Amino acid sequence: MTIQATTPDYRGIYHFSPAKHWMNDPNGMVFFDGEYHLFFQHHPFGTTWGPMHWGHAVTRNLIDWEELPVAIEPDEHGTIFSGSAVVDTHNTTGFFPDGPGLIAIFTHHLERPGMPTVQTQSLAYSRDKGRTWNKYEGNPVLKREGWPDFRDPKVFWHEQTRQWIMVLACGQIVSFYRSPNLKNWTFGSDFGDGIGSHDGVWECPDLFELPVDGDPSNSRWVLLVSIGDNGSGKEGSRTQYFTGDFDGETFMPDEASSEVRWLDHGRDNYAGVSWSDMPAEDGRRLYVGWMSNWRYANSTPTDGWRGAMTLPRELTLETVCGVETLMQRPAREVEAARVPVLELQNVSLSELRGALKPLRLDAFELEVQAQAGQSFGFRLREGERCGTSVGFDADANELYIDRSEAGESDFYEHFADRHSARTSVPSASAQKARSESETSEASGQAYAAVASDTCLRIFVDRSSVEAFEGDGRLAMTDLIFPEPEADRLSAFGDEDGMVFRTVAIRKIQSSAGFVPENGAVSETANCKPVSKED
Repeated sequence: MTIQATTPDYRGIYHFSPAKHWMNDPNGMVFFDGEYHLFFQHHPFGTTWGPMHWGHAVTRNLIDWEELPVAIEPDEHGTIFSGSAVVDTHNTTGFFPDGPGLIAIFTHHLERPGMPTVQTQSLAYSRDKGRTWNKYEGNPVLKREGWPDFRDPKVFWHEQTRQWIMVLACGQIVSFYRSPNLKNWTFGSDFGDGIGSHDGVWECPDLFELPVDGDPSNSRWVLLVSIGDNGSGKEGSRTQYFTGDFDGETFMPDEASSEVRWLDHGRDNYAGVSWSDMPAEDGRRLYVGWMSNWRYANSTPTDGWRGAMTLPRELTLETVCGVETLMQRPAREVEAARVPVLELQNVSLSELRGALKPLRLDAFELEVQAQAGQSFGFRLREGERCGTSVGFDADANELYIDRSEAGESDFYEHFADRHSARTSVPSASAQKARSESETSEASGQAYAAVASDTCLRIFVDRSSVEAFEGDGRLAMTDLIFPEPEADRLSAFGDEDGMVFRTVAIRKIQSSAGFVPENGAVSETANCKPVSKED
């Protein structure tokens, strides 16, 4: 579908996007001296993928972003691919005799005419809170001969063994290295053969420890691995996760990891990683992903810029139907940017439709709690010729996003599509049945239904929809490109008399607006938890 609009403004109100030109993977995410740093893959001379630099932005509240000058530029070792950043608190590198500073660990990508591409790992350091960077004269610090895909280092301090750990994407596996000083690295082990999805090249790994159900005495390690687009199917690029144990050298997956588990069931959350060096008193694992898909990322219909990040999310590991499940909820900082618009309780569908009719919104949160067993949904960013449907199908027990009429879509033939995900994780008995081949591909895997009201949190911005089911067990993220006047919303359901226990709509606005590098400013509730028992 093609929408003819005079001045479509697809820049999000509360999602980070670059002031100009191209952006993809989040890089170097680190918290230091009161600031959240977000570096990102950036082509500062065009709006499609090109020679990679590290762009840079900072925030103190995860909503209002200040874009800074390009942080790291290409050199004789190659362009600057993805990587991470850490605080060198104890001066293990020797770069910071006067107090802690920032270290960036990144992939140098070198293309040579008539010769194989080379990817190596390098360092840069900053002594002024990330405003300027010096590359280490001993770069590169890590090579691996014969591996054309050897990239995206995620580094963290492993307190149990008192050393730095690096996890790297290496084709169809990830590899673990260790170091006392970030300069000298020793190989530990590989992970990935015979487990997980191998539909595309493995990229942008992350590894971190989380308490199970908030119990610090019982923790597991979570490994994120993004899967590149291989050109087949409709999904394109996406991210899977594994759970298990890590001893400083080897990752040992648990039984639940025998199933492929996706972090996000939408089309547009890729290459996401978490912030390092969060204060101990905060204790959260915060995550953000690139809100696009390699299937069409170079073609999305934005003007002068391309690429945005997801809403920052809090990751937790919680037991759902006997399975340790990675949960994600919008970062609590978003609540400070909310302005109440509508609050309803015990309202019928017909009454809700009447209350929604006069509203005009393009950036908002919709939180709803409905009686169990009822199908319902909302048509968002609705205009004369477009609208995106987000809803719950009780018969199929599925959350879905339907963007078949969402707006501009002719840049990719399968963009206008409906996709869905089951809203319950497999029960332990279902997992056992699957392992014993007692369920067929046709009948699918048995799912443990969780008896509860249906709770949804939906975040809408000028060109995106992010839907969270229940208490965060399922997330779906999609880009949309509606006509500029598409600011209405409506509700639909099984019958006019069906009851919504609560409906809350809140406008979301940044306090100061998006602040790009040149200084110009452009405009840029908690659902009742469901039962987690068997």
